[in-house]
Amino acid sequence: MRKTISIVLFLLALAVMSGCSGYNKIVKASDYNTKYSLAKTYFMEGHFTSCSSILEECVAYQRGTAQAEESMYLLATCYYNLGDYLSASQYYMACYRSFPNSTYSENCLYWSGRSLFLDTPDPRLDATSTENAIMQLQRFVESYPSSKFRPEAEQMIYTMYDRLVEKEIGTAELYYSMGNYLGNNYRSSIIVAQNALRDYPYTKYREKLSMLVLKAKFQMAQESVLDKRDDRYRDAIDEYYAFKNEFPESSYMKEADKMFRISTKNLGNKNQIIEE
Repeated sequence: MRKTISIVLFLLALAVMSGCSGYNKIVKASDYNTKYSLAKTYFMEGHFTSCSSILEECVAYQRGTAQAEESMYLLATCYYNLGDYLSASQYYMACYRSFPNSTYSENCLYWSGRSLFLDTPDPRLDATSTENAIMQLQRFVESYPSSKFRPEAEQMIYTMYDRLVEKEIGTAELYYSMGNYLGNNYRSSIIVAQNALRDYPYTKYREKLSMLVLKAKFQMAQESVLDKRDDRYRDAIDEYYAFKNEFPESSYMKEADKMFRISTKNLGNKNQIIEE
């Protein structure tokens, strides 16, 4: 009997779709079963704007019913397909929290994180959204380690890590370019770059960050006062060996070798700095 009623409601929804007046009548009606059938019809045909308008009302009405979970999941997917990723993530998470052990749980957690990933702005402007997306996707990977979505989730996490590293590189490069203006900005550049290497050890920018540390240490020695010069040149030489060991084929190697040669020539030199 229930199946027969569902078929009738589905056919009714198809019938009213032929005209705008029919749609308006259904939307204004108080029969939420009919509304929901119409919404599902719109969803299957890709009319996500019309579908979401109806589902917004159905979701509120269907709380506590057998259709509540599906309607919330469909509404989240409508927003995802419409490009409203923030709303999509919010509804996916609402569905996940309301029904944590259901058929849709894995999908809800994954698509919520993916939606946040797609909604993240340039982290140079605001890193908060990127960090939230990383946390959401990490939660998914930990909750569903065998999921078919895991490789994609991990790739998104790595991509967002690199976005955050790009921000740190920009900050470190800014300090480096300021040199000794109003203080030792080379030291600040080193600290920012080293923190990024520690926090994101697998970033694709590891070589660039390591080179930035070497350059800052070398330049700090070059511009150092005499009583600190030898210690700073030794520090730069140590950094050179660490860089060479990790990146022996680096495109920066020619520049690194030059800094090494100048550093070794100036160790113990109490006169004017020797350049190549």
